[in-house]
Amino acid sequence: MPIIDADAHVVETEHTWDFMEASDRKYRPVRTPGEGRRGERWLVEGKLRRPTMKVATAQELVALSEKLGRNVATAEAAREMEDVEVRLRHMDELGIDVQVLHSTIFIEQVADSPEAEIAICKGYNRWLADLWRQGKGRLRWSCVLPLTSIPHALEELRFAREHGACAVFMRSIEGERLLPDPYFFPLYEEAERLNTAIAVHIANGNPYMCDLLSRHNALGSAYWKFRLASVGACHAVIMSDVHQRFPGLRFGFLEASAYWVPGMLADAQRRFAAEGRKLSADPLKEFGVYVTLQMNDDIPYLLKTAGEDNFVIGTDYGHTDTSAEIEALRMLRDSRAISPEAATKILDGNPRALYGL
Repeated sequence: MPIIDADAHVVETEHTWDFMEASDRKYRPVRTPGEGRRGERWLVEGKLRRPTMKVATAQELVALSEKLGRNVATAEAAREMEDVEVRLRHMDELGIDVQVLHSTIFIEQVADSPEAEIAICKGYNRWLADLWRQGKGRLRWSCVLPLTSIPHALEELRFAREHGACAVFMRSIEGERLLPDPYFFPLYEEAERLNTAIAVHIANGNPYMCDLLSRHNALGSAYWKFRLASVGACHAVIMSDVHQRFPGLRFGFLEASAYWVPGMLADAQRRFAAEGRKLSADPLKEFGVYVTLQMNDDIPYLLKTAGEDNFVIGTDYGHTDTSAEIEALRMLRDSRAISPEAATKILDGNPRALYGL
């Protein structure tokens, strides 16, 4: 059975931005030292952005894995793609045939000006295109688009699709717009035409919301900022007319776990009824929505209540947060809690359908 990791990551380094055009280098993200292991950040247009994820030594990752009770250990050369062969060999060890790679820095807004966003997106996409070329068909990826300029976004989407991309990386909130905003319809139309998924990774592109919640990080603000935003975004897509307009478009809601799906669907059903509409018996399938499971979800319950055809699973490879579990796919494959047929769907058939592989 082929096994597809629906949510793996690349961790950007200085080398990433070597793929920016010479005329765009003035917008190049710069590493800025900070205090502590996670203090180093990217500086773009004079503003500190996401942490660089230069997180730990091999020994520290082993110790962290023991502390967490789940494996988050990856080699630096693999997570930062300094050596693609190291990454592929680790995938072999984990029993993973294909990984779909998502960004780290773009989890929040990466730039203020459209010019900088366009330049940085182009550089990132050309780095991933090069990794895909080296990956022997095993490294697929989600492209990042300069969504402040739809014409440039469409141009980048076409380039990316020709160079191994199988999805568009989008955040649950993009600036002051939600995903069903008609502003994005030209993008959705082209993504549907190109058989390219919309990968809604846990992320938030609203700087005000991110700044507010980051000031209260001790209160678990990442849960508000990222995970709950994903739940709301999925609910908004189901409640909207996006599916009617673009029936072949597929949305993947990634890294937000899946325990919330039954409650979200129950709420949507009640709202549908108030409008004189009815949610189908298999709404995820009807709306082309896929959701990533985590091994701490009640997976048998989720499959019973929401069906087997629209769940996928990922490792969060390269990260060490609450979603990371490098052994997740192997654990699901070997699980006795679900049928082998359901496991095959989650590990192969469903991600293949989501990403059009």
